[in-house]
Amino acid sequence: MLTNQKHLFNLPDDITYLNCSYMSPMLKSVAEIGVHAIYAKDDPSTNKPEDFFNNTKGLRTEFARLIDAPSERSCAITPSVSYALANVAKNLRAGKGDNIVIADEQFPSNFYAWDTLSKEKGIELKVVSAPDLKEGRGKRWNELILEAIDGNTKMVATGHVHWADGTKFDLKAIRQRADEVGSILVIDGTQSIGALPFSVQEFRPDAVVAAGYKWMMGPYATGVSYFGEYFKDGAPIENNWMNRLNSEDFGNLINYQEAYQPGSIRYEVGESANFILTPMLTHAIAQVNEWGQENIQAYCAEITKPYINELLNLGVSIEDNAFRGEHLFGLRLPKHMDMENIKHRFAEQRIFVSVRGNSIRISPNVYNDASDLEKLVDTFKVLDQSHA
Repeated sequence: MLTNQKHLFNLPDDITYLNCSYMSPMLKSVAEIGVHAIYAKDDPSTNKPEDFFNNTKGLRTEFARLIDAPSERSCAITPSVSYALANVAKNLRAGKGDNIVIADEQFPSNFYAWDTLSKEKGIELKVVSAPDLKEGRGKRWNELILEAIDGNTKMVATGHVHWADGTKFDLKAIRQRADEVGSILVIDGTQSIGALPFSVQEFRPDAVVAAGYKWMMGPYATGVSYFGEYFKDGAPIENNWMNRLNSEDFGNLINYQEAYQPGSIRYEVGESANFILTPMLTHAIAQVNEWGQENIQAYCAEITKPYINELLNLGVSIEDNAFRGEHLFGLRLPKHMDMENIKHRFAEQRIFVSVRGNSIRISPNVYNDASDLEKLVDTFKVLDQSHA
């Protein structure tokens, strides 16, 4: 079992930060790597040609370990979810009469890509809304997604957990249904990978995209993706020199290559060797791998369970355990609690969470402890007592 890891971060002592789903705090060790990397360019002679490729291989290797991918070459460095999904959209084999199934109210990057594509190619976009239920909401939402997948579905695009409230989607069931109709499965792992165990071998996604600045503990403008067999011979959205075969040979770069590097590296962003951000994210994911995602999930469950029960007793609605993450869950207020009053109290108490739609998103991690959850619950108790 993991113990509290706050000593590895520079979080201020006077705040309660339950907002990793917004942005993770920086590990001290990752910040040190970034500072060193900035000053390393004082002497550019220290950057050798092989460093361009060692940098990228190191990051892909740690990410492949994190998601149980078959090889680092099945992964690609992509600076954002939108960048990675643009590569998916360009290579999706679908047209008029076909459809794409997505969960409603996903993060905009996982909507705009498909909305634009549907308008360009005449593809139907089937948006599956959450049912208006207090109990069994997550279970029924999963059922509705499975029901929406039909013989014309060419892609299902969803997260492992919903970004706004942590609702967990049954990826094994969705994969099975997608197989039945010949559809691909594309996962946005931004709000799960790094805290919730994920296995490419188990879920068999065709693509996985993830931003690096949340649960993978990296800096902003970083991310890594996985592309499976479906995308093996696809066309990337950009052409850069590092993605082409034999680009390691600097003296031979003028002999242009038609062929790409093997695997998914063709989808990698230009200047992926970024000598500041890439080493930072590599080290951050290595730390997450050392902790273990299953241990992070267990730690979050341990520190939140007693306080979730208290919130339920106050009338706050929370998704059933089986259909939400332990690291990210939404609180929906009873009628006698006012959202604006809650937000005002949070600001006064310096409690940092996110409000997404009608849900208060709580997202603890290994730097939190029981006292953070106690402070959160006390805020709700004050409002409950004022109503009484």
